Amino acid sequence: MKKLGDQYTFIDISDYGRPLSNAIARLFQNTFVTAIHLTLLFGLTGLLATQAILEQQFLLALLLLLLKSVIDGADGALARLKNKPSFTGRYLDSVFDFILNFIFLGAVWSLSNLAWWWWIAAFFAIQLQGTLYNYYYVILRNRLSGGDNTSKVFEYKVPKALEGESQSSVTVLFYCYLICYGLFDRIVHFLDPNAYQGQLPKPWLMTLVSLYGLGFQLALIGLGLLLLPINWILPGLVLFTILLPLFIILRKYS
Repeated sequence: MKKLGDQYTFIDISDYGRPLSNAIARLFQNTFVTAIHLTLLFGLTGLLATQAILEQQFLLALLLLLLKSVIDGADGALARLKNKPSFTGRYLDSVFDFILNFIFLGAVWSLSNLAWWWWIAAFFAIQLQGTLYNYYYVILRNRLSGGDNTSKVFEYKVPKALEGESQSSVTVLFYCYLICYGLFDRIVHFLDPNAYQGQLPKPWLMTLVSLYGLGFQLALIGLGLLLLPINWILPGLVLFTILLPLFIILRKYS
């Protein structure tokens, strides 16, 4: 159920729900439930978290955001357990995350008295942060033996559908993915264009960069709702981007 082979390990702060994710995957391994079903379930969980934010039930919102992260990890784990990777699941997962992130932050903004552009700035910030993390992670997965290979460093052409999935679904979701993430991918590739050719990111660096993983970002949002003034959350997410150039420098010179 690993995304990486055994020859490379790091502490993924964002993947705190992995034991539960793996347990869920094992629970459904020999059933009709597929990875796509779990992707749809984490989408529903995200919508429930949004409703909890809007109703200012912040403890419930935190729990649902954490649950969403756990289920988000379980869909890929189930695909690997069943040995049924798919580009459909890979792109659907990413598109759902993009939409839900926008909605989560919109719900937070609606409770604040901040200008609307803080919503957009915070959304841009967390997407850029997450793209850097995914960029380095996908490089590892592509270059190490035993790594998951449904994600590509450069998503520039429609992949050929794998066994059991529709080419039309892969094509549509691929272009949805490009619409959502194309800009962020280009920005990160511009900032660190040679990462895929150079030395692999050190494990300690990947642990630091995992602070930008979606699981940790959602935990920050949930804890912020519970513990901080609502007006601090969106600016705080924007300020968190200050670490991004530091991570790139460390990758280049470590």
